[in-house]
Amino acid sequence: MKGWEAFRVALDALRGNRLRSLLTMLGIIIGIAAVIVVVSIGSGARQQIEQQVEGLGSNLILVVPGQFDTNNLGGSGPARSTMQLDDGDVLADVVGDPRAVTARIGTGAEVRAGTREQFTTVQGADQNLPRVLTRPVAQGQYFTSVDVDARRRVAVLGSATARVLFPGTDPVGRQVTIAGTRFDVIGVLAEQGESFGVSQDNEIHVPITTAQRLFSIDRVDAFAVKAPSASSVEELSERLWRAMKAQYPDQTFSAVTQTQILGVVGQILGLLTAVLAAIAGISLVVGGVGVSNIMLVSVRERTREIGLRKALGARQRDVLVQFLVEAVLLTSVGGVLGIAIGVAGSVAVDRLSPLPAAIEWWSPVVAFVVSAAVGIFFGVFPARRAGRLDPVVALRSE
Repeated sequence: MKGWEAFRVALDALRGNRLRSLLTMLGIIIGIAAVIVVVSIGSGARQQIEQQVEGLGSNLILVVPGQFDTNNLGGSGPARSTMQLDDGDVLADVVGDPRAVTARIGTGAEVRAGTREQFTTVQGADQNLPRVLTRPVAQGQYFTSVDVDARRRVAVLGSATARVLFPGTDPVGRQVTIAGTRFDVIGVLAEQGESFGVSQDNEIHVPITTAQRLFSIDRVDAFAVKAPSASSVEELSERLWRAMKAQYPDQTFSAVTQTQILGVVGQILGLLTAVLAAIAGISLVVGGVGVSNIMLVSVRERTREIGLRKALGARQRDVLVQFLVEAVLLTSVGGVLGIAIGVAGSVAVDRLSPLPAAIEWWSPVVAFVVSAAVGIFFGVFPARRAGRLDPVVALRSE
């Protein structure tokens, strides 16, 4: 039997049992579509996080307490900070540019402006933050080194906080109350969006020295350092770590680069996507079992046809190819339908839900190959059984 003839016979067999063929393909369709959607969501989440990490600023290094281990999906976890403001001078000496280092502390607090209230994140920072973390000011100005040194009660609002506290009005020059203390609003930050699911626009920035006095703390949660170039990030992070270890020999510190953050996030998302894809892939196995079962039924129904063909000279290989092509055609058509549904589902998820989804070019290709492989794997046994039928016994069957 020629290849095209085997394909024609298989297609005629599927057409003759349209409903049964469609129900048999259903498991393949669901499995392929689910895997494509899950992979798309995982890829979309990874791309979104990469954009958010890159949005923090280029060539960024975060000096934080605790051990950050890329082989342990995050290391030992957060530790209580013992870093002080003076440590910024040590890091600035390593970098060679005092403007490339910024210190930060953060806490949540209720903020009021007249009768309006908003629970927001209060960020204590210094004058270098807009340059290091790429946070431009949309209105007014950011506080200066004089404001930090004098512990002045000035504040720069995030765009979302400004809209809530001062709807329809210019907040610059007005006052807000943080933890019972009045602050003069001197600026509004440009809209930034979310980072790791947390809005960066629902913030208020105040001088770090003022925040320390306001909340009775003397620590610094983290230092952000901007490397001079991308090629110097790794070498500089090692020098920053050594400088902090020299300051605090008994403490553990990490100088974390954006590449390391993305690596850990990629590991977590990759593991999660693989687990979900494996769960979705179970339906492919179920669909494959269904294909094998239906092909066995088809062999039994067409026993006399097989016997007649073998009596007229068909070889065992010809019969095997006929039924194997039928099984592969069944799963391949199901795979194409599943790919179409999966792509449409991914687009719908991206546009109609808060979950990001990005279709990888290779996922439909892999899905089609997998669907064809399922047909081969689960179609071999029924095809071999058909090919081994004795023509005399097959012709005598009822």
